[in-house]
Amino acid sequence: MTINRRTLMQGAAGIAAGAALGSPFGAGRAFAAGSMPQFKPEEGASLRLLRWVPFVSGEEAAFNANTKAFTEATGVEVRIDQESWEDVRPKAAVAANVGSGPDMVMSWFDDPFQYPDKLVDVTDLGNALGEANGGWYDGLKGYATQGDKFIAIPLCAIGNAICYRDSHMKAAGFSEFPKDTDGFLELCKAMKDKGTPAGFPHGKAVGDGNNYAHWLLWSHGGMTVDENGKPAINSPETKAAVEYAKKLYATFIPGTESWLDINNNRAFLAGQISLTANGVSLYYAAKKDPAMAEIAEDIRTTNLPIGPVGKSVELHQTSTINIFKHTKYPEAAKAWIAFMFQPEKFNAWLEGASAYCCQPLKAFADNPVWSSNPVHKAYANASASLRPNGYAGPLGPASAGVMADYVLVDMFAEAVTGQRSTEDAIANAERRIKRYYR
Repeated sequence: MTINRRTLMQGAAGIAAGAALGSPFGAGRAFAAGSMPQFKPEEGASLRLLRWVPFVSGEEAAFNANTKAFTEATGVEVRIDQESWEDVRPKAAVAANVGSGPDMVMSWFDDPFQYPDKLVDVTDLGNALGEANGGWYDGLKGYATQGDKFIAIPLCAIGNAICYRDSHMKAAGFSEFPKDTDGFLELCKAMKDKGTPAGFPHGKAVGDGNNYAHWLLWSHGGMTVDENGKPAINSPETKAAVEYAKKLYATFIPGTESWLDINNNRAFLAGQISLTANGVSLYYAAKKDPAMAEIAEDIRTTNLPIGPVGKSVELHQTSTINIFKHTKYPEAAKAWIAFMFQPEKFNAWLEGASAYCCQPLKAFADNPVWSSNPVHKAYANASASLRPNGYAGPLGPASAGVMADYVLVDMFAEAVTGQRSTEDAIANAERRIKRYYR
């Protein structure tokens, strides 16, 4: 593991500042804001965190450096276990339901609503962090709260944007990237004809598959449920979205129906596709490899095209930090989260992530990472613009169940591959949605 010296120095400076305030971490929790609640780690505490595998090495280095600084300041060891994106959800659910395993998890979307009674109430911490840092973005806060109660702490949105080869787009006859779905389809057709096709995951990809499927539906005005939580998937708008998806799929490289979150990255970097939707990690994976210098120089990013609905509607990956009730050290867990959110620590993490992670708190929106590279621009407003996956209904156990069951992803996959007709794929999705929304 490579630890950035500058990040470590920032962490050390933060500890020194906390000590100067007369509240050293060894005795409790140090915060510059006097209104912050105090979390004193339990005697002999140690913690275990389950997190998703990082796609940006700088994010991991900054995260680990901040955690190391916490251990040095408190004596509380924090073990970090990494799992693939697809494996975090089932492993966290097992830990919650059997009452053992990691003390904390970095979860996806509305997963906390699958087991809210198994999570530590962190309302005191959530409110304090919001008050001290300009407030939470509503979309991210919604993934962590039930009414006025925080059942988790929002961590970040991982922006999803179109990544494409500029020279290949121009070779296909387009001087600029289309802003609407009709033009986007024409671009994908032209790029296929040039042998530089697009590719979007239709497999059970937690991030890219869900982001793509929800954009397809929402851009055409469809929704899984209405404002009252009544299933609304069976609609003309959904049919239009599915028919559009079938036309796009015809321009893709073969095999996208089995793609997980890593596959479109690999295909793009291998030169098999020239257009997909991904986090900024795709750009940095190319940039760090001298053999891919030509690809890195050619990459451009932009937000997903606007469909018949007439406005930008994007999901974006979201992650929260949950503390399980089975932990023996809830105060230590809160202290670790509070430490990681100290401004100098959190800003160092955002910088290390190089625009991969978008801040959940408004005070961090002016981090220089967003203006440091034109490639970052498409990801800068992910936290402010995201639409929760439960749209148009409320988030809760039902929306979490539909997401975890990949209902929307499967609907499009069944239709584009011909496994079911458009009508049958929609009817099957409606049947599955009704199992959760009763």
